[in-house]
Amino acid sequence: MLWLHPKGTGHDVRPTPETAAHLLPRLLTFGLAVGLLSGFFGIGGGFLIVPGLVLATGMALQNAIGTSLLAVTAFGTATASSYAASGLVDWRLALFVIVGGVAGSLIGTRINARLALRRHALVVAFASVVITVGLYVAVSAFGQLVGPG
Repeated sequence: MLWLHPKGTGHDVRPTPETAAHLLPRLLTFGLAVGLLSGFFGIGGGFLIVPGLVLATGMALQNAIGTSLLAVTAFGTATASSYAASGLVDWRLALFVIVGGVAGSLIGTRINARLALRRHALVVAFASVVITVGLYVAVSAFGQLVGPG
């Protein structure tokens, strides 16, 4: 996302009979991949679906963020329900994380609105967070593979 600069078309990106043959296979592929990763790793998927939407459709980043929230909610709910049904949820801890997440999302939405005025700043901020999280996960996984010295 830092080096590719798709044209942000914003709300003009819509599946229509004219665009369906081009958009639907890409969107279904990204959705399947994100859903698999979400279920396997227990992640929300927004870090993956936002770049997917931008790259597959040329959608503006802010629109991709908003659009991804609905998709993330759907498969996040499915994944969370599966983990809860398996007895793998600590409900008291989850409540604290949810309260913190709601407060953080309200603050984050305000920051997003300010950064959206400078499109490149929003892209750099988003890409930096994705890269940092990716590096952390990779280093942690590598450390577990290698084991304690």
